[in-house]
Amino acid sequence: MKSRRVSRCYWFFVALLMITALASLMIGPLAFGPWQSLQTLLALIFPFIEGVSATHTVVMESLRLPRTLLCLFIGANLAICGAMMQGLFRNALADPAIVGVSSGAALGAAIAIYTSHLLFTTLPTLGQELYIAGAAFLGGTAVTLLVLRIATTRLGTSVSVMLLAGIAITALSSSGIAILYYFADDTVLRNILAWQLGSLVGANWIMVALSALVGGLLLASIRATAAPLNALLLGESEARYLGVNVQRLKYRLIALTALAVGVSVACVGLIGFVGLVVPHLVRLLVGPDHRNVLPLSALLGACLLLVADLIARTALMPIELPVGVVMGMIGAPFFIYLLLQQRNHMV
Repeated sequence: MKSRRVSRCYWFFVALLMITALASLMIGPLAFGPWQSLQTLLALIFPFIEGVSATHTVVMESLRLPRTLLCLFIGANLAICGAMMQGLFRNALADPAIVGVSSGAALGAAIAIYTSHLLFTTLPTLGQELYIAGAAFLGGTAVTLLVLRIATTRLGTSVSVMLLAGIAITALSSSGIAILYYFADDTVLRNILAWQLGSLVGANWIMVALSALVGGLLLASIRATAAPLNALLLGESEARYLGVNVQRLKYRLIALTALAVGVSVACVGLIGFVGLVVPHLVRLLVGPDHRNVLPLSALLGACLLLVADLIARTALMPIELPVGVVMGMIGAPFFIYLLLQQRNHMV
């Protein structure tokens, strides 16, 4: 019975992803019909297909398709990272944003944006984006290691201390970004502020390639990660007895999370709550087995961010809301709900 439910969830999430992706390709100032969207996609793959408008082809290739794919990869990557963090710390409140990973990546990327205008005035676009992505990765990694070091004792990792350390580090990172605001000129200030709100407006194929590469690494790690995370559900001591190198697992998952969050922050800015909401919903549907939680989280995370992006694009047309703001409006009430559910366990 349970395997049948899991199979249904896979089919439902795949169908939902196809529908939301098609809607993302269709909706915009230049309307596409369902068949027109598919025909334009086929024309991009097979140039010999005729009867497709040149305008539709340019819009699809330059705007709609990279934005949809970037949204898909970023949503999947953040959801997998959230599932890994929740499994690692054995708590549904664990999330890359809440424990400070996103804020560290944000500070690193903000410093890179600020310094790139001072140091690399002639640096090509690819070099600038790689520079920002690298800085975001280093910032996220440094913060994650610091939070883990503060929260870990010889008895294990304290989730309460981890969350409090994440809050403190987030406040410190916000102060660092505020200092950059103070010294930045108008152009850099607008770039940092627009990027910090989270937006997919500037999606391009370089960002898609970076996010796809990270997504490939995360998906490739699922088989090697799921079984140790399942063992870790019993506790760190029990996992060690079962042959799991807990410390190595922690550092591997931290590195993957910092890399994925760093690339996400560098490409689209701060988008929170995907890694918090999605794994929790998936566990409610299929249980705690990470062999199902991780891939299903990837599918649902992609769907959720696509839906949030559609809301951001259409809610106040022709004005476009930052997708990070929309995700905050969706995720913050859900986080409050989780806090209310777990408050008795946190006393």
